[in-house]
Formats: sequence, structure tokens, C-alpha cells
Amino acid sequence: MDKMIYLDNAATTAVRPEVLEAMRPFYEADYANPSSAYAFAGKTAARVEEARETIAAFLNAAPEEIFFTGGGSESDNWALKGITDAMAVKGNHIITTKIEHHAILHTAQYLEKHGVEVTYLDVDADGKVDPAALEAAIRPETVLVSVMFANNEIGTIEPVKELAAVAHAHGVLFHTDAVQAFGHVPIDVKELGIDLMSASAHKLNGPKGVGLLYIRKGIRIESFVHGGAQERGKRAGTTNAPGIVGFGKAVELARETLAERAAYETGLRDRLIGRVLAEIPYARLNGHRTDRLPNNANFCFRFIEGESLLILLDRAGICGSSGSACTSGSLDPSHVLLAIGLPHEIAHGSLRLTLSEETTEEEIDYTVDELKKIVERLRMMSPLYEDFRKKHPEG
Repeated sequence: MDKMIYLDNAATTAVRPEVLEAMRPFYEADYANPSSAYAFAGKTAARVEEARETIAAFLNAAPEEIFFTGGGSESDNWALKGITDAMAVKGNHIITTKIEHHAILHTAQYLEKHGVEVTYLDVDADGKVDPAALEAAIRPETVLVSVMFANNEIGTIEPVKELAAVAHAHGVLFHTDAVQAFGHVPIDVKELGIDLMSASAHKLNGPKGVGLLYIRKGIRIESFVHGGAQERGKRAGTTNAPGIVGFGKAVELARETLAERAAYETGLRDRLIGRVLAEIPYARLNGHRTDRLPNNANFCFRFIEGESLLILLDRAGICGSSGSACTSGSLDPSHVLLAIGLPHEIAHGSLRLTLSEETTEEEIDYTVDELKKIVERLRMMSPLYEDFRKKHPEG
């Protein structure tokens, strides 16, 4: 196949042409700072608020509950730090999981250095959190539970509604990092009982550098960025009008096609999973088989290293990843795969392939065909595989 096959949409997505066109005027003709008082800024400010309304409606939230940020990592930082600061009088304990994105895990570790106690919940072999385990971990001094909506590496969707209900039964706030899920699966913050939620535009064909934090009305949270009155005094900094308008347009497009896209991507995902498991020996699917993001497939292949696999896939014109894009430079195995119980030697041979509505069946079949050849080639070079074959000559 002559063209590049991009199967790393969990890392970032292509900006849709409609999104670029919606943003263009706010770099050119309507470039005013929306915080300014003169009439020239009025159109820009109005479009920012239109985007806020579009996104709020998509979540079944109120526009005043949507706060724009610089991205998902900032939103995660703000949720954890802002709530622990605001709730310090009530308690100093938060609960999260061992499979969170590092924007949550590293923030939790930072808070531990500043006197906050953190409980990291285990997950099962599919990466799911048990609501009973959450209930057992809650203390009188617990102020926040943060569990991601869907895992960025293995795609497992968590029982958010049940987890939020457990937190609320004990008077504890519930935050979810929905960066991977937002725009890909339905999210109704009221129906699910979500108090705070993080999302990012570039995961759903929007621009990079803009995200949001949903904060349910009535929740007290400290500001994260100081220096101005933007975002109703909660998040200082010149409003990223082009990015926010683009975010709104991306959400509008995602809303219009969500069910159709999910069905299409799920069909391709299942074709990919089915062929890999049937045609490549000693391959393992990571994450829940059905309760997973429509576009996510994550595998481990015994007796090979994920880094070598990615290099050879790249030579074949296929873009994939071995886990989170934020940790792709690390030689350590994925913390998510270790948390679901995989030994280091298997976790090292991981591959994440994430699709889009632009992915074709032909591309999936080509990818599997190339993957089969690459895995076989790498195994033939592995002394571990050679030893295994000698001990198991029957195959």
C-alpha cells in the first residue's frame, strides 16, 4: 500500500477541514481579544460563547459549567489540585486508580508531597475498577474520587455511573478524565452523576492546545491559573478564541455522526481483533472485549519487543504506538499493562492501534498482513522464542 496508514488516533487526530475553516476568521479578520470592551471584540466573544453552549449541550450541562483550559492535562491538574485546596478543611484524602493517565498519577504524586493522602485502586484483568473496592477505600476525610472514563491505552470503559454513585453516597465528589472518551461515546454528566470532567479537543478532530473542565454548578474549586478574570475568574490567560471555536465545531461534527462513527469503527476494530487473535500465535488482547472504546485495539505479542515492532510497522507505512503517546520515549513497560497483571516480559511486547472514521477495511487487512510477517520475523530473531519452541515442539 502506497499511502501512510495512521492508526494512532488515541495520540492525536487530524483536524477536520470544517474545523479549520471555522477557526480561520479568528486568526485573520476577527482577531480581537474577546475580553476587550470595544465592539470589534464582540463578535469574537459571541462565538466563544456559542462554542461553550454547543459543548455544554453535548454533555447535558449548563454553559456556565464549562471552563476552557489549555488541554486535558491542565484540566486534570486543575481538578485534583483545585478540589484538594478548596476542600482542605474537610479532609486530605483522594482516591484514584493505578491505570490513570500520567496527568492524574503525577499530579497525585505531587499532592502526596504536599500532605495529601492518595489511595490508588487496583483493577481487574480487563482494567475495570470494582465499585466495592472504591467503597472500601473511602474514608471520612476523602474529598475526591478520580477515575478515568475510558483507558487511553487498553480502551476499557469504566462503570462511571456506579462509581459516581458510590462516591456520592459518602458525600465525596467524583471526577473523570474523559479525554479519550469525549466525542467517541455518549456522555451525559447529569445522568452519570459526574461532578467534574476533563476533555481535550485534539482527540476528536479539533485543534491542539485547548481543552475543558466541566465543573458542576455549586462545586467550590480553587483557581488553577492566576492573573486575569477570564473564564469567570477561574482560569486566567488570554482566551484562545480560534481554538475554542474549533473545539466547538469539532464537537458539533462529533455529535452529528457519533452513533454512525461508533458503529463503523467498532466493526473495523472487531475485524482487526478477530484476525490478529486467529492468525498470530501467542497474541493477547488487552482490555475488556466489548466494554471498550469503539476505535481501540491493544495487543501483546510474546517473545518480541514493542519498540522493534513499531519501527518495522513504520517501515511498512503503518503508524501505531506501544501505549500512551505521553510515555512513548520510556523504556519501561506500560504501567497499565502491569496493573492488569501482565508480567514485564509480556508487557514489553505491546501494540496499540486506534482507528478513525477514515480508516478502511483494506487498511485493516493490510495492517494485519504486515503485522503477521513482522511478528514472525522478530520471533525468529528471539532466543527466548527459540528456547520456547524447543520446549514446546508441538507448537
